[in-house]
Amino acid sequence: MPPLLSEQASLDWHPPGLVAGVDEAGRGPLAGPVVAAAVILDDLRPIAGLDDSKKLTALRREALFDEIRAKALCFAIAEASVEEIDQLNILQATLLAMRRAVMGLRLKPVRVLVDGNQLPRLDVPAEAIVKGDALVKSISAASILAKVHRDRWCDEVHTHFPHYGFSAHKGYGTAVHMEALRTHGACIHHRRSFAPVAQALVGQPAMPRDIHIGIGA
Repeated sequence: MPPLLSEQASLDWHPPGLVAGVDEAGRGPLAGPVVAAAVILDDLRPIAGLDDSKKLTALRREALFDEIRAKALCFAIAEASVEEIDQLNILQATLLAMRRAVMGLRLKPVRVLVDGNQLPRLDVPAEAIVKGDALVKSISAASILAKVHRDRWCDEVHTHFPHYGFSAHKGYGTAVHMEALRTHGACIHHRRSFAPVAQALVGQPAMPRDIHIGIGA
């Protein structure tokens, strides 16, 4: 009997069935949750213009957000909180949010395609695809849902903490945001494990995290 070829383990064959795309938004900002979305698209209801959310205007993302929710077979949006980010680290919190998004799908996929080079722990086969948000439509759709959801969270937080400018910088470490941190210190939504926030907290009394902003999906 001839020996088995090791290449058999990596044959590019996948069982037929539903495929979910997964992406996240909010790994880099200094504040707020990291958000992940999972989407199973409907081949019979195609959506034009899906792309990496960063390549789209805010207006276009908003329009696609509604269209994806209306036309997808199913979708789920999940978060990992600031507390979880500080406890686990941002990578592990991101993978946790992705896992929650996949687990939240109404339909169970046979395969999951994840943007990037890391995979969450799942009970279905999964593949990491670098730049997948520009290459795979379901990942593009997930990137749009996650981005819009998180941007809306930032807009809502801005109404409670306007002096930080969340509606403009979305939590990223811009010059305006850094100046606000130096002037006002960190608020309850800042990630204390991130170096710029930790530096702003030097000499600042600890603040309880008893206010949470939730944006409906």
